[in-house]
Amino acid sequence: MNYNFEWDPDKAKINKEKHGVSFEEAATVFLDPHARTIFDPDHSEIENRWITLGISQNGKLLVTCHTFNNENGTAIIRIISSRKAAKTEKKQYGE
Repeated sequence: MNYNFEWDPDKAKINKEKHGVSFEEAATVFLDPHARTIFDPDHSEIENRWITLGISQNGKLLVTCHTFNNENGTAIIRIISSRKAAKTEKKQYGE
């Protein structure tokens, strides 16, 4: 399956300023073969949202919130936010 990424440029700028993580880097967690993705029921009132915990290509363990959509066999992943993992999340990943 092919993946395409999208995001709001204003939100991406705010995320980079607040968390020090660009959405370009956040997109690379989906290349981590050990990444873990779970459904986020607390933030899925309007649309289904997911949380992926994975290592970016820069070696950072990130928590990335996103949506999944499928268009003609291509997964569209819209990144909503991303930040460095907290200590408890690092334990969940196995670090």
